[in-house]
Amino acid sequence: MSSVGPVHLPLSQNPDSPEYHRFLSSLTREKVDSFLPVRCPDEESNTQMSSLIAEYRDKKDSIGGTVTCVIRNVPIGLGEPCFDKLEAKLAHAMLSIPATKGFEIGSGFKGIEIPGSIHNDAFIQDPNDPTRLATRTNYSGGIQGGISNGQDIYFRVAFKSPATIGQAQDTAKYNGQQGILEAKGRHDPCVVPRAVPIVEAMAALVIMDALCIQQSREACRSALPALKQPVGLKTKEAKDGSERIPETAEKKGQGEVFGDE
Repeated sequence: MSSVGPVHLPLSQNPDSPEYHRFLSSLTREKVDSFLPVRCPDEESNTQMSSLIAEYRDKKDSIGGTVTCVIRNVPIGLGEPCFDKLEAKLAHAMLSIPATKGFEIGSGFKGIEIPGSIHNDAFIQDPNDPTRLATRTNYSGGIQGGISNGQDIYFRVAFKSPATIGQAQDTAKYNGQQGILEAKGRHDPCVVPRAVPIVEAMAALVIMDALCIQQSREACRSALPALKQPVGLKTKEAKDGSERIPETAEKKGQGEVFGDE
């Protein structure tokens, strides 16, 4: 849990800072759960958030907040470059949770203030595995072009203040006349602490779906015969008949990529 009302987890308002990335890398589920019931992994912020929620509870009012999720050890290559981008699937899942009002991944809205020369995540050799590539920074949040790049995926989800509160509120009756709405019983003054495991579960479902889809693609590919040449590339025999070489575009301007013999 990264914020409640105006109280924010330190560094969470600067998702582009290296310190924030190092902080996210240090988090574990055990550490987050040790700060129950609010689940904010910072002692001072956790206390302030608890007090703020109690304040709104006592006023029979409610308050919203945000949840940050970090997904580690994601395989490279999950997702698609267009309609089923991995970040789009994550956003779809998160915004399907009741009370959600916003989703941002990586540098998010803060990224619009960062020039491209800095925001671009340059590829480097992975210092932990020389057979792989990594990125020097992670402004993209672990997904580039809709496809996971092997870096940590991190995003933030906003939850609105619960609508059902104990205060009397104006409303309209079925006949259009003015009425009063005043909820009775027990209602959460803030749903964000309860949302933490829900966000985690939804994220796990999305990643597992993407993994199963990718594995099905690989299984289908292994069942097909190997291509003798790249798709869409016509060839013709060399004059001596000893080999086949790619044809050139002999009919330029006639709407054909390759010429016919």
